[in-house]
Amino acid sequence: MALVLMLLVAAVKLVHVQVFQAEALSARAAKQRATPFDIPAQRGSIVDRAGRPLAFSVDSRVLYVVPRLLRANWQKAKDKRPERTPDFETYTARIADTVVRAAGEGTDRDQVLAKLRGDGQREELAENIGPATAWEITTAHPDIGSEYRAVRVYPNGSLGANVIGTTVWRKDQKPAGTRGVSGLESSRDQALAGRSGRRIVDTEQGRDDVVIPGTERVLEPATPGASLELTLDVDVQFMAQQLVSEHAKRSSAHDVSLVVLDAKTAEVLALATEQKINTAVSIPFEPGGAAAVVTAAGAVEDGALGPERTVTVPERVRVDGVEVRDRTGHATQDFTLAGVLARSSDVGTVQTARKLGEDRFAELTARFGFGERVELGLPGENSGQVPPREHWSASTLARLPIGHDVAVTLPQLASAYQAIANDGVRVPPRLIRAETRQNGQRAELPRPAGVRVVSPQTAATVRGLLRAVVQDSPGQKGTSPAAALPGYQVAGKSGTREQPSGQRVWNCFAGMFPAESPRFVIATLVDAADTAAAGPAGTGSAGAEAPARLFREMADYLAQRYRVPMAKERAPVQELIATR
Repeated sequence: MALVLMLLVAAVKLVHVQVFQAEALSARAAKQRATPFDIPAQRGSIVDRAGRPLAFSVDSRVLYVVPRLLRANWQKAKDKRPERTPDFETYTARIADTVVRAAGEGTDRDQVLAKLRGDGQREELAENIGPATAWEITTAHPDIGSEYRAVRVYPNGSLGANVIGTTVWRKDQKPAGTRGVSGLESSRDQALAGRSGRRIVDTEQGRDDVVIPGTERVLEPATPGASLELTLDVDVQFMAQQLVSEHAKRSSAHDVSLVVLDAKTAEVLALATEQKINTAVSIPFEPGGAAAVVTAAGAVEDGALGPERTVTVPERVRVDGVEVRDRTGHATQDFTLAGVLARSSDVGTVQTARKLGEDRFAELTARFGFGERVELGLPGENSGQVPPREHWSASTLARLPIGHDVAVTLPQLASAYQAIANDGVRVPPRLIRAETRQNGQRAELPRPAGVRVVSPQTAATVRGLLRAVVQDSPGQKGTSPAAALPGYQVAGKSGTREQPSGQRVWNCFAGMFPAESPRFVIATLVDAADTAAAGPAGTGSAGAEAPARLFREMADYLAQRYRVPMAKERAPVQELIATR
């Protein structure tokens, strides 16, 4: 009777399990064994304007071990075939030798052995192992696991690092993967990263790290990231970085920056800084006399002061209690507009700007792009600073026209001169030309709309006036003959401004060549180590000549790189000071 009762209870339980609980228990069992995993997406590449790779990803593997499981599996093998299973020390030594050979130099065998013989849950043994090598190792030693890892490769080393940026592998995030931490790798991380896929594998109950072979099911395939095609020319970028580094050492400067734009499209061909951070876009500076291009363009456009007219310039003048003086002492003279620019006369610039009036000057400043972010797509881009029009006082026009109390980034300054080079139309600079999406289709990004700043005639006139800045003729010498490039006509303007700390100065030069039909705009900045290095007149080794020489050397390379024809005739010598 007891036996019958037990069988009856068992039968009832079996019916209950198979009939009433079958579906729930099956689902529970499947849930216990099924483990979801992310399928990493292939990160997009970054290439230059000619398609040459600047950054791309390669598949890699990390070898790992679960020491507790390794020892347990060895013990099972030892119990089953003691005569064919080596002792634990020999067994782990063989594995360590295999891992060290695969990982190459720099891998410490003793550390690998310590991890194999430890009692931790999971230990990484080696990284950056090729997929094929990892497969061979895990096949020969099933207790060693391999985990997907992507390695970001920069084939040109540090070339363009301030623009391209860097990445890290973030395994602490879900899903784990390559994440950008600076440059375009950071600002365009979402587009480059793509979207991870999803797969399900069966694992031993309670052991998510032990996958049952042949049980993988893909729920959603990964979507590769987009590739970016930049406007950079890798050769021009290389030379720009070389020149920036050389000038930083030569002038003992705190920082040196350089940007090269295509004069028509405003595409960035090179953007280099001496600092690791991209100071060219993140740290604005006061441009000093280089800001005079706004006043010159307005004066010509409005007829306030043309090439044939002169302005009487004393050595100093007071405007609403603010004294403006020229750095080089002189008697009261009649300056041409070319002379105001070429001699970098602050007094002449302020007097000319006052003829334009505050409203017109404010309008021109905005049209030239000052106070407006360039939007290159780089992290930390600064918009610079221009005082709001409602906060202007009577003395504002004694400071803004000569680059005081206004801050710009180097691409902003280059953009202003691009407007003059491009017949009066300012095209916002751009750094990313196109994206190649997951379907392989290349999609060119919209070109920024141009802004008409001044007429083509005014732009041509101002280009002609700016040529006087680099002329070197007896009695008619400009402030920056160091920027002149033999065989070519060059137009540009220098600027010098002491920094608020009083310990350093900003020296810049922005210009274009060939001046008669510009193809390139180059802007340079030297953040001099201290005011003493610049000399009393700003002409020392780290002074005004440094950015002019940097301009010339960059222009020289561009002339050769793009085979720019030499000028048919030399630029005419312009009269700077009228004879009374």
